[in-house]
Amino acid sequence: MEIETRSFARAGFLGNPSDGYFGKTISFTFVRFRVDLRLSESARLRFVPGEVDDATFASPEELVRDLRLYGYYGGIRMLKAVAKRFFEYCEKHGISIPRRNFTAEYKINIPRLVGLSGSSAICSAMLKALMRFYEADIPAEDTPTICLEAEREELGIACGLQDRVIQMYNGIVYMDFDRQLVESTGHGRYERLFPAPGSVDPSKLNLYVAYDPRRAEESGKAHGKVKSLFDRGRADVKSAMSEFADIARQGRDALVSGNFAALPALVDANFDLRAKIFDIAPENMRMVSTARSTGASAKFAGSGGAITGVYEDDAQFAALEKALASIGCKTFRPRIATAADETADISASGWRNS
Repeated sequence: MEIETRSFARAGFLGNPSDGYFGKTISFTFVRFRVDLRLSESARLRFVPGEVDDATFASPEELVRDLRLYGYYGGIRMLKAVAKRFFEYCEKHGISIPRRNFTAEYKINIPRLVGLSGSSAICSAMLKALMRFYEADIPAEDTPTICLEAEREELGIACGLQDRVIQMYNGIVYMDFDRQLVESTGHGRYERLFPAPGSVDPSKLNLYVAYDPRRAEESGKAHGKVKSLFDRGRADVKSAMSEFADIARQGRDALVSGNFAALPALVDANFDLRAKIFDIAPENMRMVSTARSTGASAKFAGSGGAITGVYEDDAQFAALEKALASIGCKTFRPRIATAADETADISASGWRNS
């Protein structure tokens, strides 16, 4: 038996980082970057190292640089943590699964540590594969929580539900992490804005994503200080999280009503608010200011290293692309990923020849 699954990179469009603070967010997945994962039946449980589990280096200098940027961690720990939580979930909820073992292996081309959610893509791809491999019917709203617990509880990574929700659901999703709902059920309220009956046409949104391949920073570092202040009841931090949530709510209403002209101001407001409570590295601030100098809106797609926003027309996108290229960034117009993209041409990932 062999199962192949896929998860895509994501961009936080509005409301982040309030997902970790009982707020509201809008995110989207896009097909340019992804994780392909395969489970094949085997005699013993086995986890095959992937590209982010580097154990071979060209020189001492390369080893030192890699460890300074990425630390001593890789993707295998993600696979193990998700598998543990999956088996525990099935046992807790009385889900009977076949007695079979697997070999897990993955491929990833999501740029590392630039805020496009590569680690959670590995986790979500693994969970999708486990559910199919063991024929386990788990409610959709519970699946992001399993991924979150694998990273947060098992691995000690500071993170929220947003990335896991969008990578399990795909498309464009509005998420409401109402505190009472999350604490009572373990999940939020998730509304798919695309694809859905009567949903927005993404091609009309003029979305862009840009990233700096030289930037690499653990998102948990950015969140640690602010999370501590939030937990201690710091008034300005709590107020900011409420404002982030309201920005996402306004964005949701604008998307549903077709009032796309309201989006640029919301994107910019989201980043400006973030800059008030988070320390922004000069290189990340330069990405945003450079994008805005062309007239486009800009905010972080995650915790730094990548930005997203909207532009007016092809001429402005050309100016945006040129300006960001001058500071070493790569810019593209994302094609929104859907469930159909999870299986499209998956055999072309190269497994058959590996």
